[in-house]
Amino acid sequence: MKSLIAFSKKEALEWWRSGRLAILVVVFALFGIMNPAFAKLTPWLMESMSESLEKSGIVIKEIRVDALTSWEQFYKNIPIAMMVFILMVSGSFTTEIQKGTFILVLTKGLSRWKVYIAKTFGMLLVWTAAYWICFGITYIYNDFYWDNSVAAHPVLAAAFVYFFGVWLTVMVPVFSAILSNAIAVSIGTGSLVIISYVLGMLPKIKDNVPTFLMGSQSLLVRAGVPEDYYPAIAVTAILVLVSFGLGWVMFDRRRL
Repeated sequence: MKSLIAFSKKEALEWWRSGRLAILVVVFALFGIMNPAFAKLTPWLMESMSESLEKSGIVIKEIRVDALTSWEQFYKNIPIAMMVFILMVSGSFTTEIQKGTFILVLTKGLSRWKVYIAKTFGMLLVWTAAYWICFGITYIYNDFYWDNSVAAHPVLAAAFVYFFGVWLTVMVPVFSAILSNAIAVSIGTGSLVIISYVLGMLPKIKDNVPTFLMGSQSLLVRAGVPEDYYPAIAVTAILVLVSFGLGWVMFDRRRL
């Protein structure tokens, strides 16, 4: 256990020294600020464009914004932030394999499963912190400028999207165990999203695929109920557990 804690501390220090943690926190915080900022500026932007649009025959009526306008931006921007996160962590395993760092720590007696757990949970902790920082900033600003009570289930809806990100994060070590570089890992992880979206086009299973969780914004406007997402949560939870175990086994057998 001491060796696991020691390697986890080394991972945390690497996140800090490399600047990746700071970059991700800044990126997610900026997205958190941008969501209410865009909503707040929307009336001004539309008013400034009104003259040119009127010449084209388009008449803009009074634009009203509220917390839902900002939350709409949150759900539009979070996939981009998620993409940035995956790109940033996709080299967590492959870079150290290429540098031979794993061989050094393993020859000192550290078990492979401890390396796998420390790095995987490290990524999950960073994803958790970055995501909820983004959500928290948006929530606070929305409450300050408007009123979050117009949105139903804001925390639960966000939790569904967060859980989708957990699945993608756990898949990074799986692809890292079979692929040789960060770009390939990013492409592999991104391909899962595409496959899930394609499967979501099939009527019989569309409510069960992980990407269905990305549509939890409908809860805010009461266009759905939390129970609608439980099948997708169950499937995603199974995929997370299977992926974690699969990555564990594959990393244990990978030649370093």
